[in-house]
Amino acid sequence: MAKHKNYEILNLIGYALAKFDNDFIKEFGFSTKNAFFEYCVQIGLADTTGVIKNRMDLFDYFFPNKRKGWWQKGDAYIHRKLWIDSLFENESVKGFSYIVKLFLQEQYGVKDLGITPNAYLKTRYKSMQETGLEAELYFLNHYKNIKIFSCGHLKDMRLFGDGYDFYIQTNKQAFLVEVKGIREKQGTLRLTQKEYEQAQTYSHDYVLVVVLNLSEKPHLLSIANPLKHLEFKACKRKQKSILEYHLIGQIK
Repeated sequence: MAKHKNYEILNLIGYALAKFDNDFIKEFGFSTKNAFFEYCVQIGLADTTGVIKNRMDLFDYFFPNKRKGWWQKGDAYIHRKLWIDSLFENESVKGFSYIVKLFLQEQYGVKDLGITPNAYLKTRYKSMQETGLEAELYFLNHYKNIKIFSCGHLKDMRLFGDGYDFYIQTNKQAFLVEVKGIREKQGTLRLTQKEYEQAQTYSHDYVLVVVLNLSEKPHLLSIANPLKHLEFKACKRKQKSILEYHLIGQIK
């Protein structure tokens, strides 16, 4: 299936329909799926109601509802389900509906959705835009498909901010692994100063893993000693002015 121009929101809606069924459409004030499908066409998400139904079919296979969905595709779409799960698996239908409504409001200018400010859910919504997080999740689920990591033991190092995401110990060697994501089949990427320095220092032990075609059909490209095989140019980023609020007086 070719990537639809409204790919992300259609995935959220398909996921919600498969998981929450009619409870989801009720959050939008509809009593039938057909009426909701027609609404999606009216606001420009698709040209036909069949596009919305097909997206539901893609996710039906992964949920225990009464519909079989596109079972013929097997796990071909599982990476999309796992990504949405990682962000919103424990969200209620009301919370998930808020995310979808916020997406429609922010990205498509749809008004009168009846949502009130919610800092927590708005932060969760913003996390959807993080290509890096999505790439890292895909890597965590598939890194053993990379030959040199097939028997490796992985440690998550992302919280330390030390210029690499994962530490993988194999029988022969230990690797520092930095993961980057590119949404299309090809594209560019950047390394932070810390990542570049670590790639220099640990050249033969440093591996850059790029998740290509992340939005459609991801696959992993691993590049050992990346500075030897790729050329990078140093660029300075202009710092934006940051507003701070300083406490007057002291906390006692």
